[in-house]
Amino acid sequence: MDFSHLNAKQREAVEATEGPLLILAGAGAGKTKTIAERIRHLIYKGVAASSILAITFTNKAAKEMRERVGRMLDEDKGLNRPVSMNERPFLSTFHSLGVHILREQGHRIGLRRHFTIFDKDDAKRAVKEALVNQGLDPKTHEPERILSIISKEKGRDTVVEEYAAHAEGGYFSGVVVDIWREYEKALKESNALDFDDLLLKTVRLLRGNPEVRDYYRKVWQYVHIDEYQDTNKVQYEIARLLVGEAENLCVVGDIDQNIYSWRGADIQNILKFEKDFPAAKVILLEENYRSSKNILDAANAVIEKNKIRVKKNLFTSQGAGEKIGLYTGFDEVSEAGFVAERAQAELRAGTPSEEIAVLYRANFQSRVLEEAFLERQIPYQLLGTRFFERREIKDVLSYLRAALNPDCLADIKRVINVPARGIGKATVAKVFAKDEASLPAGTRSKINNFRKLLADIADKAKSARPSETVAFIITASGMEAEWKQGKDDDLDRLENAYELSAFAARYDHLEPEVGIETFLSDAALQSDQDELDQDGKKEKKGVRLMTVHASKGLEFDTVFVTGLEDGLFPHHKVTRDGITAEEAEEERRLFYVALTRARKKIFLSYAQVRTVFGQREVNIPSEFIFDVPPELTEEVAFDEADMPRPDKRRRPLLEIDF
Repeated sequence: MDFSHLNAKQREAVEATEGPLLILAGAGAGKTKTIAERIRHLIYKGVAASSILAITFTNKAAKEMRERVGRMLDEDKGLNRPVSMNERPFLSTFHSLGVHILREQGHRIGLRRHFTIFDKDDAKRAVKEALVNQGLDPKTHEPERILSIISKEKGRDTVVEEYAAHAEGGYFSGVVVDIWREYEKALKESNALDFDDLLLKTVRLLRGNPEVRDYYRKVWQYVHIDEYQDTNKVQYEIARLLVGEAENLCVVGDIDQNIYSWRGADIQNILKFEKDFPAAKVILLEENYRSSKNILDAANAVIEKNKIRVKKNLFTSQGAGEKIGLYTGFDEVSEAGFVAERAQAELRAGTPSEEIAVLYRANFQSRVLEEAFLERQIPYQLLGTRFFERREIKDVLSYLRAALNPDCLADIKRVINVPARGIGKATVAKVFAKDEASLPAGTRSKINNFRKLLADIADKAKSARPSETVAFIITASGMEAEWKQGKDDDLDRLENAYELSAFAARYDHLEPEVGIETFLSDAALQSDQDELDQDGKKEKKGVRLMTVHASKGLEFDTVFVTGLEDGLFPHHKVTRDGITAEEAEEERRLFYVALTRARKKIFLSYAQVRTVFGQREVNIPSEFIFDVPPELTEEVAFDEADMPRPDKRRRPLLEIDF
């Protein structure tokens, strides 16, 4: 096997196939290539492709890995035999892995195969209904706050009765317990799981059923986990349970890019890997293939101040590159004007718009940036509006979910009157209460027609290709006819629905029932970075505007890091105790992630005055600015004299990524 395209450390990681392996891979160090090459090398040695498991965190990353490995296996003439599609490695996200295991073995814990996956909106709605059922006001007891607590506890491998036994006394803890129980009851009645259940139920299934655990250990004899620093307790336990006595576990991660503790990620998982697996080999990937030397020197200087890390130093064979630009704006409008003007200059110089990113710590910062880009007619994309969150897409998916799982009342409630068929809320309540006999004959006929439609959709899903089933729903439900007669917005909805059918065509090669299940699972599990990859359509042009958290895993030629003010970035949470030492280190890691997104050029900016909560606040620069060695930076000027000033009566709302 030819290793000439790998550096010495990458090759060492590829060839270390037996036993536990920890790869500490710095930003831009080619970790995806290393994992893919390691998988190819295993197959080259005679390991069955189907006995290899690789887990990553986003559908986008899993898709890229599948494509890369697929190309390698198709093109490698040195393999002893062709590797068929049925023998491919199992490459997925943790959640998709959970779905796969639960579809196959969930009956052992009372779960029917066609379970529904509740997304965040479904879960929030169920918690809100639980509050109402308990006689509590959802405006006083925020459903999102309660759901966040439930989610974090499930990520810690905790069920409601365990939480109830160990929770601190007090009114709010009691409310959480009562609502959680009601929420679990609603999930069970609907034969549904939320995102966290996909992992929690999986770990409980594996732990409680040795025969199931042993079965999957035999199926997957070589396990790889990417972004190991982002695993929570449940994901950590799944990895431990899937690894057999041979301990063929390869984990890849970067302690310096651990930025998701607020989602439950536990940095200790990667720090204690050598304690968990005493025979573990550790390899550092430090050669960066992405960024210029100046950018890497700045990133190294910043992250070196953290104490919770394994020391490493990124280096590159590239040249020094441009210095890091520093801009001080009077206020957020000045800062946004500078960003827009410099982005426009980059565009004029030939940088593609999609290779320019504007990063910010808090969502509220995007509003004034958007205004600046609109004023100058600069195309941009605001990451955050996701295809699968659109109303019309959710309606089509709810029809399909309700057809396959009639117990899911949330889906039935959503679409029973979409499009309008004269079935009101009072009628729905009687249907759910099994009191249809009291309804007029005409109303009962409408309900029966709706049930007949769901039965037809279920039959179609089990016999036709997924794309045909989606097209059938759009037409048979009456949505297509209604949208065709509507206004521009309705025509946009129709186009989006058609696009969903095109997306479903990706699963047409599978058996109908398997294809529709996989399609529904993938649609439900789209993450923050997963956008619809439209077949045959070019990627939308425009400068990318996004939070630093959303930028992880991406790279651009030019990056603007905005809002570098003390209290905003690093962000000081509004708590009595202030920010902890661990949180301060995570903020520094977040800045490190922002710096290492750039290939060629970085601009750092802050505003001396910013409006937050409707109040004008005077700021001091972020400590991160001073952490960058001054010899790597240069002040950047910007003439604000003729800059248009947006309406100052509009105030941003503070939305932090927590």
